[in-house]
Amino acid sequence: MEVVGIFLSLILLIFVAYRGYSVIFFAPIFALMAGVAQGLPIMPTYTELFMVKAVTYVKNFFPVFMLGAVFGKIMEDSGMAKSIAHSIIQSLGPKHAMLSTVLAAAILTYGGVSMFVVVFAVYPFAAALFREANIPKKLVPATIVVGAFTWTMDSMPGSPQIQNIIPANFLGTSIYSGPVLGLFISIVMFSSGMAWLLYRAKKARENGEGYGNHTLNEPEIKDIQLPSWQVSVIPLLTVLVINYIGNNIIKWDPAVLAPITAMKLPLMAPGIKNVISAWSLIIGLVCGITIAAVISRSRMNNGGLGKAINAGAIGSLLAIMNVASEVGYGNVIAALPGFKTIAASVMDMSAGGSPLVSMAVTINILCGITGSASGGVSIALDLFGKYWMDWAATAGMTPDVLHRMAAIASGGLDTGPHNGAIITLLAVCGLTHRQSYPDIFVMTVLKTVMVILALVFYAIFKIA
Repeated sequence: MEVVGIFLSLILLIFVAYRGYSVIFFAPIFALMAGVAQGLPIMPTYTELFMVKAVTYVKNFFPVFMLGAVFGKIMEDSGMAKSIAHSIIQSLGPKHAMLSTVLAAAILTYGGVSMFVVVFAVYPFAAALFREANIPKKLVPATIVVGAFTWTMDSMPGSPQIQNIIPANFLGTSIYSGPVLGLFISIVMFSSGMAWLLYRAKKARENGEGYGNHTLNEPEIKDIQLPSWQVSVIPLLTVLVINYIGNNIIKWDPAVLAPITAMKLPLMAPGIKNVISAWSLIIGLVCGITIAAVISRSRMNNGGLGKAINAGAIGSLLAIMNVASEVGYGNVIAALPGFKTIAASVMDMSAGGSPLVSMAVTINILCGITGSASGGVSIALDLFGKYWMDWAATAGMTPDVLHRMAAIASGGLDTGPHNGAIITLLAVCGLTHRQSYPDIFVMTVLKTVMVILALVFYAIFKIA
């Protein structure tokens, strides 16, 4: 019955998230329900279990969320994100509508722009091009997913997205960890995703199905003056270059933490290697924001820059608190007696004696349950990260392998119908789950297959 109570609380959390209710509000409620049902006192459970982990997550990742959101908002409001998307899409033209949409989304995502901003920047041009090429509009969301929600989010070494940052914080690795494995999975995911999209477009033509009659959120591409793509790409390159330098060239002195460590403050990082990737990205984003603000100063009059900064900062609060609430929920569940049964089952997932299998399965399940790649991988690494590290050491595996597998696995089952990014994407495109989710689901299946493929790749070649 203890396990049943845990799964009941999970089902309720998924249900309210799918119905659009705030996870920030309901996650502690369902966590406390499960805790009280198994004998935990309500108030200590809330303040000492739920809130402690939620606050720890905010402490570790809020700067990345906030600066990333501000950077994305400036790129959006200045027209630079649209300029990059427009240039790529128009250059390849209607004949390559799907490829150009994927590349536009991929470049923006890998350049550090928030995936939510990428959706707003790419959609208008993608929809116009799909209409011109007479490709069903219902395929636009899945096309954006291939570019922004898959390989550039988690597989590509050096990706500045949060899904690639989180493992570095827990494992003391770099966002460039596992480059061979990451590049291999990125190429296969890109190729297989494009193959499916082109197949669907071909079948639509054969069936006489065109763009369709749509009235909701149909974009009107106005003749507005966008900045040149050559100038617009400079802030993206700045983030990537500074990020690379911080991770791979600068030799960070461990003693830099000493004055703070001496204060014996709570929530301190265990060592400098655990914060290098986050520090490098923070510095890169600050430089990117500064350059973007300078470049776009003439295009953002009447307080435009201030509005962009405010909107980005405020928007980041909702994003990180959603994930932090899920992490707090996971910490309460992990403290329950019934969770020991679940944990034992997870630890038995050791086919071939490999911690990678246990990690891949666990992270996929948790990301699917929470509907969040960042939330699921955070919960999994917080609960089992040390166990997997010790297991990997006995098996002769480096933490770099664990990092890349954790990132790839986070992008498996996360894009369920209750995923916040998917709900936002469909709303922006003016489409419903019934119209577009079947193709998004195929991408979710492909992403999960990539996890299996990564396991097979490492088992055969022993390189990451």
